[in-house]
Amino acid sequence: MESPPSPPPPPPVFNYVAGFLLVGLAWGLTTPFIRRAARTHTPRRHPSLESDDLGPLTRKVYGAWFAVLDLLRNPRYVIPLGLNLTGSLWFFLLIGQAELSLTVPIVNTLAFLFTVLGDWWVDGKAISRDGGIGMLLSLAGIALCVQSKTG
Repeated sequence: MESPPSPPPPPPVFNYVAGFLLVGLAWGLTTPFIRRAARTHTPRRHPSLESDDLGPLTRKVYGAWFAVLDLLRNPRYVIPLGLNLTGSLWFFLLIGQAELSLTVPIVNTLAFLFTVLGDWWVDGKAISRDGGIGMLLSLAGIALCVQSKTG
């Protein structure tokens, strides 16, 4: 009688840390770029929306459709959006391997931190003293969560 095969060894901790950082970067750092591109986007004129043959509901649906298409044609919007969505794919791969109760808070905290840094980089928003303290407390909270699971 053969014994069942042993499960493969878990990946090194470095892989988890790199995965958390990549997802946090992809979600957080791209958000200010997406927001700036959407805010500064000037939609193209669509003559079909000015037709008297369209009812108000049809005009709204077509308007939304054209707005989405216009944004997806804008590389300043679609490139950061693609990186952000790639982060979502990495996240789903990561939660299949890492502990869920650590993965979600770590990744979301890193996304928050990278969003604050991205706002500083993209829009020149200053990081206030209270914001900096909040960022440090967020990191301390994550460290406590990790310590509670490993200790």
